[in-house]
Amino acid sequence: MAAEGNAGQLIGVVTLLGAAVVAVPLFKRLGLGSVLGYLAGGLAIGPYGLGLVDDPATILHVAELGVVMFLFVIGLEMKPSHLWSLRGQIFGLGSMQVVLSAFLLAMVGMAFGFSWEVAFVSGAGFVLTSTAIVMQALSERGDILAPRGQRIVSILLFEDLLIVPLLAIVAFLAPAEAAPVSTSPLWQRIGIALLSLGALVAAGLWLLNPMFRILAKAKAREVMTAAALLVVLGAALLMEVGGLSMAMGAFVAGVLLSESSFRHQLEADVEPFRGLLLGLFFLGVGMSLNLEVVARNWQLVGLGVVALMLTKSVCIYLVARLAKSNHADALDRAILMAQGGEFAFVLFAEALKLKVISPEISANMTAIIVLSMAITPLLVVMHKRFAHAEAIQMDGVEEPHDLQGNVLIIGFGRVGQIASQGPLAKGATISIIDNDPDVIRNAALYGFKVYFGDGARADVLHAAGAEHVGVILVCVNDKAAATRIVENARHECPQAKLVVRAFDREHALELVQADADYVVRETFESALQMGRQAVLALGATDEEAKELESQVRSRDTERFALETAGGTFAGRALLLGNIERIDPPRHDTKPEASSQPAESGI
Repeated sequence: MAAEGNAGQLIGVVTLLGAAVVAVPLFKRLGLGSVLGYLAGGLAIGPYGLGLVDDPATILHVAELGVVMFLFVIGLEMKPSHLWSLRGQIFGLGSMQVVLSAFLLAMVGMAFGFSWEVAFVSGAGFVLTSTAIVMQALSERGDILAPRGQRIVSILLFEDLLIVPLLAIVAFLAPAEAAPVSTSPLWQRIGIALLSLGALVAAGLWLLNPMFRILAKAKAREVMTAAALLVVLGAALLMEVGGLSMAMGAFVAGVLLSESSFRHQLEADVEPFRGLLLGLFFLGVGMSLNLEVVARNWQLVGLGVVALMLTKSVCIYLVARLAKSNHADALDRAILMAQGGEFAFVLFAEALKLKVISPEISANMTAIIVLSMAITPLLVVMHKRFAHAEAIQMDGVEEPHDLQGNVLIIGFGRVGQIASQGPLAKGATISIIDNDPDVIRNAALYGFKVYFGDGARADVLHAAGAEHVGVILVCVNDKAAATRIVENARHECPQAKLVVRAFDREHALELVQADADYVVRETFESALQMGRQAVLALGATDEEAKELESQVRSRDTERFALETAGGTFAGRALLLGNIERIDPPRHDTKPEASSQPAESGI
């Protein structure tokens, strides 16, 4: 019997993995994105599809850890000072969007004939956007750290905080016979939440870094991975005990470790688990779509999806425009955040338990939320295609079409403008693309024809004539975008030499691994000139300054070659430092590799 049970569990795991392996590449191939692939795969194998897996609730419960880990990784990218600078967006923009959306969504519920209590709970649940879907979409297009991505992340953080007061309001709305009698006083719950948060902050400031230093010296990679998971899950558990969001706890832990020298190692350790569990979460959402409820109440569910998504998207757009966002960013945010989210399931479950809503309303609203989550990736894909079509019609902005230059410049900001002068002086014919309409219009004032396009897309590269050029200069001010452009250009235009702007040393190594021909770190040459001027100010002659600059350049080249072959710290001995060393490193030996990841820049 035990063997049969184990076999049944293994069949379930294999089924989940098989659905992901088949559906995700297929949907990405069709240009529909990985999220829609997971949702469709989950629907196909779920209880309302082929019936291969019959317990989506358990899968969703486990897979929520994927969302938790995703927010931990986002937290690692946000230093406390940067997060503090976003406080206005988190509480100002977030509260404005939530309050307006909740009010109008409740009005929609009352228009459907529900009591104000039911309408409020339904509307409030739909206000809570799906962190998983939005963050995945931002991650896939490399927008998380961009200004418009940061505004969306700020609103999501505020909504995560909102689940706590919403649960308290649901308890207040409960009828007397359903209200919990042994509930702790409000001041006690707030105190426990603050204590949990304080304990997490204290551990992040004084415990985690010493712990990781001890583990790094042990040189046991699997223990470092276990410690990374311990931090994420421990922070989530601590917040759960305090009555707060698990995802919020993981995010706070990530922020506290964002300035640690171990953050790159932590991100690398958590990433595989994050991706797998997040995919499992989307599969679970797809399996949760109750087709029987949809079929039985198809008019109510269909109208509910349209009315709630349309109302929420209009609210988001208006708030974005009031906050001085341009039309394109406001529309993008409205489409991306128009769905309900996973926290709505928590809110509806509590409301059902306390008899604020009926089982039928809970089932209908759950179906509406799941359908809205399933529709969103499709809307994002459609918007992306229509947005490119709209870009062609913008005044002074054209998309590339059969360009014939022998040099292609991608990105025409500060670096691209200066880099263009050398090829032009040589007499080259250059083609230029950029994805910022303002840059395109401003460049025209100086006599440059710049075309609108995303250099990471293969069709744009072909339209820009990349398969005919001898050199492609990648000058974009975005690490992730630069790497994607190099990878695509190397595949689509093997004849071209790729000269690429790198953000820092680590990015340069990443670009070399992506097969860029020549990488220029954006601050390297200017920093060398500053060092040369400092040497001259110390009394050196021009000849001595040139010789010293040549030595520094030579050591850096040798160090970079060692790092390319052996990892981030392979050339550390060649770096001059101001800490007195007992045993000066020899330049002809390779230093011992360190288990600590390097911070970017040196």
